[in-house]
Order: sequence, then C-alpha cells, then structure tokens
Amino acid sequence: MLHTVMGAEVREFVEREHEGKSARVVIASRLYHTDAEDLWDAITHAERLPRWFLPIEGELRSGGRYQLKGNAGGTITRCEPPKAFDVTWEFGGGMSWVTVRLAPEGEDTRLTLEHIVHASDADAHWTQFGPGAAGVGWDLGFLGLGLHVESGASVPPEADAAWMASEEAKGFVRASAEAWAAAHVAGGEAPEVARGMAERTAAFYTSG
Repeated sequence: MLHTVMGAEVREFVEREHEGKSARVVIASRLYHTDAEDLWDAITHAERLPRWFLPIEGELRSGGRYQLKGNAGGTITRCEPPKAFDVTWEFGGGMSWVTVRLAPEGEDTRLTLEHIVHASDADAHWTQFGPGAAGVGWDLGFLGLGLHVESGASVPPEADAAWMASEEAKGFVRASAEAWAAAHVAGGEAPEVARGMAERTAAFYTSG
C-alpha cells in the first residue's frame, strides 16, 4: 500500500544567501535501497524519468537545456555522475534553482534535494502556501521514485487519477503538508502561521 511509504524522510527549511540575495530553501532527503549508479540512472535517464516523475526533453548534459512536460524547464548547470547535478528551475515566468546530491550509506544511497528561491520572487506565493507548496510536490516525487526503485513501478503517483482522488492520497498530502509545517516552525516560523500555510497547501493539492 502506498500509505506505508512516505516521501522524504528528512525535511528542512532554511534561509540563506544565494547569488547575492536572500533566499528560502526547501531541503528534502531520503535513503533509497539501491546503489548510486542505479539511483543516478533513475533520476537522469530520459526513459526512466517518466516512470516516476515526468517526461523530459532536451540535452541532458552540463550546459544543456531541459524541459519537463507540463512543468519546469531550465539549464543544467552542473552534472557530475553519479553524485551531483544542479539545474535552474524556470516555470511561470519565475526562476528558482534545484540541486541534487547522492551519497552512499552502506548498501543504500541517500538523495538530498534543495529547492532554492529568492525571497523577493516568492513573497505572495510564500505568504499563502509556505514551504509546502514545493515540498508536497517533491514528497510525491520522492514517493514515486521509491516505488519505482523498489518495485519497478512505472506510473507516477500524480499521474494515477484514481489514487490522487483517494482518501489514501489525500492523507498522504495532508501528512506531507503538516510535516513541512513542522520543518517551517523548526526554521523559525510561528506555529499558527505555518499551520495556516499547510492547511492552504493541502487544500490546493486535494481540491481536484
């Protein structure tokens, strides 16, 4: 059952400088039961990405441009297999940045993702939804990646309309939003503010 598998295992929210400006950073991390080479292939190979995330087009190399179907595109600014890549994340006229790192832990591999956005570019959206807006989406991606790596699943959770409409999926989203609220509070936000953001985020994801 999908409810036995969560998205990220570790969630953090931090504020720091990025490219000379104040930025908000959503950090998600999870251990996957596979080696770094296989996990790298799963997250970078154009034939495997649609099995757990989204179809992708472009030149998947350092300096190349990519486009996720119906979602973000951008430039691959770093590519060091099988341990690291960085991309710009361009969507809806906005620019943010995503970094991914892989690190072996025994027979497993830890994936750590950071999604970085300049504070001035996200204020209205941030005030409404907080870190869960990106965090819940990445949790769904982490869930799909886990199912793909562990069982060979080939349908991303978000692409399964029946599951997304189910109480199980709505429970997953609510738990994810609440977990990101807790990370937000740990990062310094007032609990009542973080809870309100999480409630709005969960409602957005479950209203379809």
